[in-house]
Parts: sequence; C-alpha cells; structure tokens
Amino acid sequence: MTTAQTPAPAVVGIGADGWEGLADPARRTLLDADVVIGGARQLGLLPPECAGERVAWPAPLRPAVPRLLAAHAGRRIAVLASGDPMFYGIGRALAEELGPGAVRVLPHPSSVSHACARLGWPLEDVEVVTLVGRPAARLAAALHDGRRLLVLSAGAATPGEVAALLRDRGFGPSPMRVLEQLGGARERTTTPATADDWEGRQPPGDPLNIVAVECRRAPDALRLGAVPGLPDAAYEHDGQLTKRHVRAVTLGVLAPAPGELLWDVGGGSGSIAVEWMRTHPACRAVTVERDPARAERIARNAERLGVPGLRVVTGAAPGALAGLPRPDAVFVGGGLTAPGLLAACWDALPDGGRVVANTVTLESEALLAEAHRRHGGELVRLAVSHAVPVGGFTGWRQAMPVTQWAARKTLATTAGADR
Repeated sequence: MTTAQTPAPAVVGIGADGWEGLADPARRTLLDADVVIGGARQLGLLPPECAGERVAWPAPLRPAVPRLLAAHAGRRIAVLASGDPMFYGIGRALAEELGPGAVRVLPHPSSVSHACARLGWPLEDVEVVTLVGRPAARLAAALHDGRRLLVLSAGAATPGEVAALLRDRGFGPSPMRVLEQLGGARERTTTPATADDWEGRQPPGDPLNIVAVECRRAPDALRLGAVPGLPDAAYEHDGQLTKRHVRAVTLGVLAPAPGELLWDVGGGSGSIAVEWMRTHPACRAVTVERDPARAERIARNAERLGVPGLRVVTGAAPGALAGLPRPDAVFVGGGLTAPGLLAACWDALPDGGRVVANTVTLESEALLAEAHRRHGGELVRLAVSHAVPVGGFTGWRQAMPVTQWAARKTLATTAGADR
C-alpha cells in the first residue's frame, strides 16, 4: 500500500524513440524512481541519469508481478511499458493487482497509433489482433473481405506466419506491409506484397514490428460471414454436425454476449462452440465430447476457424462436467438420454443462465417435454426442407425435424420445479 511519502507505482509508456520521445512528466518519473522494472530492451533505452535500480522482468511475466511489487515495497517504483501501457500492456496487470486507483499511468502513443498515422488508416476502422503469446490461428476469425487488420507481432517470424495463414484460409491476394521500429530512428516500412507473393521475397526483418493487412478473399475461397450459420462445408465432420440453419437458430437462442462461457455438451464437430466464440473475442467455451476422434476433430475445426482457445474435454457427460467452470449458458446437442445429464446441466447454471437442447429422437423429445413442464421456457420444432431434383422437376426434401427446448434459469423457475 502506498503512503503519503511513497507515491503510487508509475507505469511509463516508452516507444522505439526511447528517452528522446518521452514527455517531461515521464522523464521526471523515471529520474526520481528508486527502481525501474521493465523488459531488457526497454531498460536499455534509458540514459545513465536514470540512476534507479534496474530490474528486468522474468518469464513468465504475470506471476512475477505481485512478487516484484512486494520485494520493492516502500520504494518509488517505475514500470516501463511498450507504447500505451493499457493497450495489451503491463498496465492491465498492475491495475488488476493493485486496483485502478493505485497505479499512475503515463501513456505513450502505441504502435497501432503510429501505424495508422503512417498508413493513413482511421484507427476506428481497423481491427487489431495480437499474436504476442497467442497462436497465429486466432487471426482467422478476423478475416473478412475488405477489412483492414493490424497484427501485433511476436517477433521477426510473425509476418511470414501471417502470410502462410492468409494463403491457407483463402486470403492469399491480401496486400501486406510490415512496419518496423515505429517512431524510432530505425523505422522502416516494407514494400507492399500479397500473401501469395510473400514467401521467399520478404526475408525476416526487425523483431519489433506490426503487420498491416488489407483483406482480399480469393474468388474461389469459401465465404465465412460474421454471424452464426457458417456453411456446413466450413467444418470437418463425420455427419455429427448441427446443420447450418438449425445452428443459426440455436446460436440466436443461446444469445452469446462478450465474456460469457458456454458448455457445449456432446460437441460432435464443435460447430456450436466454435460459432459462439466467433461472435466476440471475449466469448469462451468448453466442449465435452466422449469420442476421442471427434474431440480431435473439434480442436482442428476450432483452429481453422480462428478460435484455438476452445477447450475440448474428452469424456462422457455428466461425469465429465465435474470441475468445469460455471457456465453462463449450456447447449446439449447429444447424449440427452444419459441418466442425470439434463439435471446436471440445469443445476450448473447460475441465476439468469440459459439452456438450449436439441434432439431428433422421440426418446429425447420426451425428456425435453418433461423439462419444459418443470422449468418452463420454449419448446419448438424446427423443420428445414431443401429443393432437390425430382425427375425433370424440382421438389422439397425435408430434413429430420429438430425439437428444441430453451429456458432461462431464474429463482422462480427453480422454485417451481421443486414443488
């Protein structure tokens, strides 16, 4: 805890231009500090006049934050951050550790602000994806024709990884540029080249870089929209797949919101969990699938469609649900006849949580009718027909109808079920 004699820890943003690019308040803070904590590269940007003890962050960084703060308690602490400390920076960790009012932040223009200034791109029209400490596959969820992306690089190899992913996902015609050492004396921007032309023509450059991408989908690439209901062809599957039109309705009823967690029970191909996570980068999901081959297939689908953070649990529900974090919503797409499964899912939900269950069998339909009687909600039947050739004409072929139960758990529905 800080006192009147010991000021709050300060987080100072610094750019590639180093000491010369800092404003006077930031310089005074660093000159007055008893200890300066930062990355080795950032500490190397300070002049000898900054006489405070210099401490380099260990790896992994996040667990070391409380330990280092405690070790230097009572001293004037300054923490160096790259650019804006509150934009994918250490400022977040310190604010969460100490509380937002116990940290003084002196921001510097971020690499994203510098990049937009160089490219002439309005910042509000650009999507930023960080690959620092994250898999490159997460970029796939942001690929939409005509969008502009800025990719925060993990190092010199990241531009090549971005180009390879763009080619693999059908965005090879996308122009790319790499902006290095933004704001510093060694700033450089590469000549634009498409992802198709990148390999072998653009050698790795400076590790401190950001990748600018103007998304262009190849004419023959599968179009993946921004809302649920991706084409069935987007998924690798063995037939266990919630089909496109039913999937769109199901996600609409589940109503994902940023930061919420979904349990996808009986994952099949993982389509519900994948599209739940694609609705917003903060959405999370756990899918439970008893078949190991299908579980591996779910993981591949998640990576290809840009949500590699999907957690896949291999095991049979309800047993496999034990120990999972509490969900905001549950989807049951298979295994409804397993004893106790639906009750376990309902019991796991918090007040206000949602459950949606789909089935095509009479046995499971009876279970959903009973759940509807006990807990309320909506019980609907979804029927989809497709036009197919009938001799020289065209007729309708109906897919198996899907019975869907959806309910929201409240104190009232829970009390009613107990009567």
